[in-house]
Amino acid sequence: MNRWFNRRSAGWWLGILLVVGLVVWVVTDLAIPRPHSIRQFDPNSVARIETAIWRSYVNNGRVSLYRQLAGGLRNQFNTPYWRSYGLAFQASRAAFVLKEGSTSADYEAAVPLLVDYYTAVKRLSGESFDPQAMARLDVEAWAMHRNPSRSSYDDLARALAQSAGTLYGLPPARFADYGVLRAQAIRQYDEARRRNPVPREADWQRMEQQLHWAWQSLSRVLALDRLERAGRGGK
Repeated sequence: MNRWFNRRSAGWWLGILLVVGLVVWVVTDLAIPRPHSIRQFDPNSVARIETAIWRSYVNNGRVSLYRQLAGGLRNQFNTPYWRSYGLAFQASRAAFVLKEGSTSADYEAAVPLLVDYYTAVKRLSGESFDPQAMARLDVEAWAMHRNPSRSSYDDLARALAQSAGTLYGLPPARFADYGVLRAQAIRQYDEARRRNPVPREADWQRMEQQLHWAWQSLSRVLALDRLERAGRGGK
């Protein structure tokens, strides 16, 4: 009897320790600030992840999009495990608010969600951008995309360059190529959707390649900035 009780007691204590360990992990992961760079990533992997996210978006796959966002944040930006899911939840909510909207007022509803998202990114990354400005730029770029009669893809390219410049604290002109390449990927997406509500595999492959070029361009700008900072002694 005592042996059975001791085994049961040991199992109970082991369970308590596991729960306590999980709680400590979650609290540490969420509460302790540990900066993680958003300036270094693998362009090819980010392009692949983003293409998968676009696929989920087309198919209205909220859960898969959420998981892909969280995985991308962890794999490419070293976001802590639990924080990655919090950030992904905020971003995916905003994405579907924008998707389901059709007016400026509808899009405005995404701003608070994006402000929360960018506030968390700022805290995690140690960057100095304005979360409110980033949220506004995202919504403006989305409105341009949804209203092609009012804005061209060139306008969208400039908006994307402005967004990148604001995020990284660099002149938007440095991101001009990135903006053009990314706008071209969005144009490919739009044209593929006009041909078929669900783009074909060949269309997705072209978009992924275009996104790879865009992220590669962005990565080069950030690498050059690191070299310039190193030459100035980190200032």
